[in-house]
Amino acid sequence: MVTAAPWAPDRAIDLDDAPPLSVANLVKRFGDQVVVRGLSFAVPKGTCFGLLGPNGAGKTTTLRCCLGLTAPDGGEVRLAGLPVPEAARQARIRVGVVPQFDNLDPDFTVAENLLVYGRYFGLGDKAVRAEIPRLLDFAGLAGKEDARIQALSGGMKRRLTLARALVNDPDVVFLDEPTTGLDPQARHLIWERLKQLKAAGKTLILTTHFMDEAERLCDRLAIVDHGTLVAEDTPRGLIASHIEPQVVEVFAEADHGLTAWAEARRGLASRLEIAGETAFFYCQDPRALLAELEQAPQLRYLHRAANLEDVFLKLTGRDLRD
Repeated sequence: MVTAAPWAPDRAIDLDDAPPLSVANLVKRFGDQVVVRGLSFAVPKGTCFGLLGPNGAGKTTTLRCCLGLTAPDGGEVRLAGLPVPEAARQARIRVGVVPQFDNLDPDFTVAENLLVYGRYFGLGDKAVRAEIPRLLDFAGLAGKEDARIQALSGGMKRRLTLARALVNDPDVVFLDEPTTGLDPQARHLIWERLKQLKAAGKTLILTTHFMDEAERLCDRLAIVDHGTLVAEDTPRGLIASHIEPQVVEVFAEADHGLTAWAEARRGLASRLEIAGETAFFYCQDPRALLAELEQAPQLRYLHRAANLEDVFLKLTGRDLRD
């Protein structure tokens, strides 16, 4: 299958029959600590696959194993149809990476950062220079070729890092928390560009702590905790199978008897969780609870549909992870 890329209309992506990424029974230990415990998943072509989990869940280690940057202690990884880490160098020729933290070279201009990165893939300067206007336009950085890195805003640097990951016209793009620290406008621009990449046939592998981002972009999600796969499905599938459809959040400053009030009405919901000064009622039908709240003016509440964050917190807990 050959699909024209919207950001490079005169180039094409040649996709063979190999899955972009497959992981089977992956295990990784650091000393006595098992960080990844028999993790398995496969990523279909032309999709966005999300890897979600709390801090310390094993996401970054899994990505490093997938890229051949960390050797696993067990299991099998195939990237772009090639075994990793044995053929990691060859596989990475077809891969782009947007790291969690920008690592642009401050001594180079915008264009020079792209040129130097292209050399890592054996691309000549002439070929990269021909692509620079197109890449920068795609990243919303048109006309910034000669700008110094220090002169760019945080959002500009993040978009340049995305453009840099596309220098080699990769089939697979790894994105490690690509919108962390960005304002809403920059986040929405990156979301739009990622959707364009997927429409062009690219395969995206995404880690994020923004549940709305995962729900908006991902075709399929794997939730990982303590190095194991907790659940995998489409975003809607996860919500439908793991959480009640309606949520009522009840909150009050300095408690004001909230805990006692909520516990007395536990039977009005399928499930009740109390976290700090908020009571979360998970309901099939919240009408009786909402009627009770109308008689409690000292309490404030929010009635909403269940979302992916509810699923994530149910499966991984509300405890803070460092």
